[in-house]
Amino acid sequence: MEKSKDGEQLKKSETNVLVIRLSAMGDVAMIVPVLRVFRAACPNVKLTVLTRKFFAPMFSDIENLEVYPADVNGKHKGFFGLTRLANELNELGIHKIADLHNVLRSNVLKTLFTLQGKKVVQIDKGRAEKKALTRSKNKVFEQLKSTHQRYADVFSALGYPIDLEKHKFPKKQPLTPEILSVTQNSTKKWLGIAPFAQYESKTYPLELMVKVIESLDKENRFEIFLFGGGKEEKDILNNIDSKYKNVTNIVGKLSFEEELKLISNLDVMLSMDSGNAHLSAMYGVPTITLWGVTHPFAGFMPFAQPIENAILSDLAKYDQIPTSIYGNKVPPGYEKIMYTIKPETVVEAVNKLSV
Repeated sequence: MEKSKDGEQLKKSETNVLVIRLSAMGDVAMIVPVLRVFRAACPNVKLTVLTRKFFAPMFSDIENLEVYPADVNGKHKGFFGLTRLANELNELGIHKIADLHNVLRSNVLKTLFTLQGKKVVQIDKGRAEKKALTRSKNKVFEQLKSTHQRYADVFSALGYPIDLEKHKFPKKQPLTPEILSVTQNSTKKWLGIAPFAQYESKTYPLELMVKVIESLDKENRFEIFLFGGGKEEKDILNNIDSKYKNVTNIVGKLSFEEELKLISNLDVMLSMDSGNAHLSAMYGVPTITLWGVTHPFAGFMPFAQPIENAILSDLAKYDQIPTSIYGNKVPPGYEKIMYTIKPETVVEAVNKLSV
C-alpha cells in the first residue's frame, strides 16, 4: 500500500494527478478554488502540485494533496534538471498530468511524460482571443473565459469533469499568537490593502492611495493592514503606518502562512489586479480591485467576485483598454491612466462592502 503525506493508506487503484503551475503567485492562487472542487468531486484521487515551495501554504485546506517543490534555479534548472525532476515525480507514482502553466519548462516535462505513455493535458490560454482583446485596432472587446474555468477544463479533458458552481469556501483560519500580536484582536472591521502590482501601469498612484487610507483611517471603524513585499515596499508602507492611528504594516512581521491566515479573516481586501486579490478571493473575502491598462474581460477577475467590485479606469478616455494582459504594454499617453479613479470612489466602494 502506498501512503499519502498525512499517513492515510491509499488504494492501489487510486490515481495520482500531477498539477503543474510553477510561478506567479496570483496564478497559483487561482488554482486553489478549482482544486477544492476537484477534491470534493474526486476524494480518492491524490493531487501532487508542482510549484514553488513558498506557495505550499496556499493548499493547506485541501486534503490528500502534496506540494512537490520545483527548484528551477537549482537542481531542476535546464533540460537535464527537468529530466531529473521528471524522474523524481515518476517515483511518486504519477498517472496523469494537468499542465496549468503551458510554458517552455512544462512543455519539456510534457514531452518526457508523453514518451512514457502518460496522459498530459495542457491549459488553453486562449492566446488568439486575448490578442484580439488587447490590440489597438479592430479590438474584439468581450468577456473571455475565466482562468479558473480554463483550469477546470484541463481536468475535464483528463477525465474529471468539475463544476465550479459547486465550490465551497473553507472556514476562516485560526489566528496564531503572532497574528494576534499584530492585530491586537481588534473588534473593528479588518481591511487589507495591497497597494502594489508588478507593473506601474496597474498600480494605483501612491499619493491617491494615501488619500484613501487617510479617509478610511479618519472613520475610525477599520483596522487597516498593509500588504506588500521586499525592502522598498516595506519602507514605503512603514512610512504610511507611522502617520495613521488605525494602520499597520505587516510586511516582515508574519510568515507567508500567517499572512494567509490573516487574509482569511479580513472583512474586505482592497488590491490591484495582482496576486493579493486572488489570495483574498480564494477565502471568499469581499475583494475590491483597481484596474489600469488591464481589464477583467481577459479572465483574471478574482474568484467568485462580482464585477461591481472591479473599479476601472476611464474607458471612454482610454479606449485602448486593455492594452495588454499583464500590464506590461503601455501606449503613449496612458502612463497616468489610474488617475481617473478617484479616491472618493474607492472609499465609497470599501464602505459599501463593509456595512
